Amino acid sequence: MSGKDKFSPTERSVIMARVRSRDTTPERMVRSTLHKLGYRYRLHDTRLPGKPDLTFPSRRIALFVHGCFWHRHNCKRASTPIARQDYWVNKFQRTTARDRKNRSELEQNGWTVLVVWECQLRNLYWLAEIKCALDAAKPLHSPCKLTI
Repeated sequence: MSGKDKFSPTERSVIMARVRSRDTTPERMVRSTLHKLGYRYRLHDTRLPGKPDLTFPSRRIALFVHGCFWHRHNCKRASTPIARQDYWVNKFQRTTARDRKNRSELEQNGWTVLVVWECQLRNLYWLAEIKCALDAAKPLHSPCKLTI
């Protein structure tokens, strides 16, 4: 296949405009599963670096649900498009650099950062890892128990 895009610029624009940055299918799946297990969280907290998809403020845990293609996971979903490779390589480098910077800033501010990759959602191993981290983190503001 040549380096040309198989879609016209107008068609490509329509396709790319439909790509969502929040409330994606993988993100909704993670949110639904964690909510059913009784965990409560905040969505896309703009006060935090990178606006994590889910935050658990009392536990200081930030959770990102990353798409393998966009965030460059080491799996088969992280292919590079043939058309405009210079553009895509540059874009992916900027994205991964931004992800590293956001993670570093969160960790420097005392947050634990967890990432669930899109390809991991095929099985429930991701859930065990997240549940373990959430259960291990003690809430900062535990309710007081009064004994009389």
